[in-house]
Amino acid sequence: MGDVELGRGVELLVRQVGHWQQGRWSVVASAGEVSRADLVYRLVQDIADLAADAEEQPRRPVPRLDNDLALADQLRVVAADLLAAGPSDEVLARATAEVAATRAAL
Repeated sequence: MGDVELGRGVELLVRQVGHWQQGRWSVVASAGEVSRADLVYRLVQDIADLAADAEEQPRRPVPRLDNDLALADQLRVVAADLLAAGPSDEVLARATAEVAATRAAL
């Protein structure tokens, strides 16, 4: 069930931000002192780290691309990687909570 919840949360976030142009990404997020792009990138990195941990692989930095419009696609990729790794329910719950918190902070 956790994989369904994570997938739904990611899709909701992607729908929320997928149509944004660069200017909207640059705005400071409502819950912090970082841009919306920085907030979503942090989520992408956190999900990638959870996937690496689940695969028992070393953590690696996700490339920060010049164009913030790619962040939605990066989120989809790292979430798919996490789901493919077969994480525990606890890890899925954590990832789902992080996605929901990011959505709320945008």
